[in-house]
Amino acid sequence: MSKIRGGDIRAAGIPDGPAMGVALSCIPKAVKHLGRDVALQRLAEIAAAPDRSLDDPDFAPLAQRLVEDAREAARRFVERDAPAPYVNYCGDADPGALEQMRNSLRLPSATRGALMPDAHRGYGLPIGGVLETEGTVIPYAVGVDIACRMKLSVLDVDPDGLDAPGTREQLKQALLKQTQFGTGAKLRNRADHEAMDDDRWTLTPLATRLRDRAREQLGTSGSGNHFVEFGLLTLPEADLGLEAGRYVALLSHSGSRGAGAQIAGHYSKLARELRPELPKELSYLSWLDLDHDSGREYLELMRLMGEYASACHAVIHERVVGHLKAEVLAGVENHHNYAWTSERDGREVVVHRKGATPAAEGELGVIPGSMAAPGFVVRGKGRPESIDSASHGAGRRMSRKAATQQFNWQMVRPVLEERGVELLSAGIDENPFAYKDIEAVMAAQTDLVDVIGRFDPRIVRMADAGERPED
Repeated sequence: MSKIRGGDIRAAGIPDGPAMGVALSCIPKAVKHLGRDVALQRLAEIAAAPDRSLDDPDFAPLAQRLVEDAREAARRFVERDAPAPYVNYCGDADPGALEQMRNSLRLPSATRGALMPDAHRGYGLPIGGVLETEGTVIPYAVGVDIACRMKLSVLDVDPDGLDAPGTREQLKQALLKQTQFGTGAKLRNRADHEAMDDDRWTLTPLATRLRDRAREQLGTSGSGNHFVEFGLLTLPEADLGLEAGRYVALLSHSGSRGAGAQIAGHYSKLARELRPELPKELSYLSWLDLDHDSGREYLELMRLMGEYASACHAVIHERVVGHLKAEVLAGVENHHNYAWTSERDGREVVVHRKGATPAAEGELGVIPGSMAAPGFVVRGKGRPESIDSASHGAGRRMSRKAATQQFNWQMVRPVLEERGVELLSAGIDENPFAYKDIEAVMAAQTDLVDVIGRFDPRIVRMADAGERPED
């Protein structure tokens, strides 16, 4: 009987490396016990399904080694042979944002991407980044403030009232009395909305625990760049079911509050724990597979947060408009931190827009500027190269820390006065100098959207933070 050698073991399906060494150590006992031919047959069976032979009296160490090697291989990050393609609409993107966008395109599930004109560095995917994947969802490519969105309501208020002391004071009081901002903010009289009865609040123990907190914060706004403001909407041509002209409009920007942050944090952490093999620069791009419970759960809870964020805006607008005893003539709203599932070339894909506005053909959206710069109501052109997307605002040109260190309200106040803006509250890190030129951003995306209206802020309320505007 000939001796079993390395070539025989290799032919049975055992690879070179540690497993080969373990197999060679097991063979003498196995041949003595089973005979040469049966031992080789067992090697082939173990190579094909090692997890079924963990208790094998002759080859258990080999089976264990093969199982461990398979787990290690599964954990090993194998990026695309070449990065997925992307289009860059941001001519002045900082190197950090470009690097993050390019890194996202290395992911095995990435199919294409786009960088919007307002892009700047974030976590994982840059703010202003759009990423399409297949079979996965990436929590950090949606963002921490899940379903952050815009809502604009056009009111039957005389636009000349924005400059009339009596009407202006009424508008100010509506914001001061009917809006709340910041961590832990809640309304004195709890609001209600059908979104709170959604069955998905019981989908997981985490969602169930968050329901009461979400109910408390319903109708409030976050901190940072979130706002509720009155302004002048100018429609050069008839649109939105309205005649051309000037209108008073209410505009709000906020997301899914504490509940959304908790869901984002939980699933972002889980994704990173499931992908320890990713290199450091890709860690925040860790994904959840949609054929696993974790991915499906995240997607459903993200959608729930979309309904909840929409409900928060609905309550805000109802309260403010109700305080004024006004009527809503028209409205526009959209998410800009979200993941949409759609079909492309017969395959289901996930389009992550982290700080990007949906801009499919004919789709309406709102792209704000800053507290002293105009925003725009737009209609999408549906450009495939942008993945049906546009910018979500002007985009920051400096960090919050830098803005706080470089500016104070004495420097900012003249700009606000020149542009007729009354700022009720805000943090200095949100001053207009911290943002890019919205006109330049809009000029960079004329292929992506048509502008149908211009919104100029007049009375702005944001979360208090540090030095107050009137100090």
